Amino acid sequence: MKKDNLIFIGMPAVGKSTVGVVVAKRLGKQFIDTDLLIQEQEKKLLREIIAEAGDEGFLQIENQVNRDVDTENAVISPGGSIVYCEEAMEHYKEIGTVVYLQASFQTIKQRIRNPKKRGVVLRDGQTLRDLYDERVPLFEKYADITVNEDGCEIEDTIECVLDAVDNL
Repeated sequence: MKKDNLIFIGMPAVGKSTVGVVVAKRLGKQFIDTDLLIQEQEKKLLREIIAEAGDEGFLQIENQVNRDVDTENAVISPGGSIVYCEEAMEHYKEIGTVVYLQASFQTIKQRIRNPKKRGVVLRDGQTLRDLYDERVPLFEKYADITVNEDGCEIEDTIECVLDAVDNL
C-alpha cells in the first residue's frame, strides 16, 4: 500500500521546493527537502560534496539518502538528479505519488540564467540543453502525474498540482 506522500521531480528551477512547501501547507502535510537531508548527513554544502566526491560519489550519497526516506503524509522535494538514482526512485514509487513539474527548455533557460551560480552540475562539455534532453525521458518514465507549467505563475502551478492530486 502506498503511503500518502507526494514526491516532486523535475529540472532545476521548476519550483519543486517552492511549490512543494505551499502544497504541503495546503494539504496539511510535512515538507522534506532531501538536499537539506544530504547536507545534514554529510555536514557539508552540496557543492562541497560534489567537489570532494565527484558527480558519481554525490549520486551514491543522493541515492542512499533518498532511498532511506521513511515518512508518511509528506511532500518530498529531491534534487533534479534524483532520476539517475534507480533505488531511490523505485522507493519513491512505492511510498507515494510522483509528480513531474514539467517545463519547456525555454522556460528552464529563462529561470536559471546562470547554471553554475544556480548549482546545476554539468559534466565537462555538457550544456544545459544536453542535461534537459537527458533527464526529460527519465522524468516521464517515473511520473504518476505531470503538471506542465509553461506560461504559469507559481499559483497556477500550485492549483494544477492540487487539482491533479484531488483526482487521484
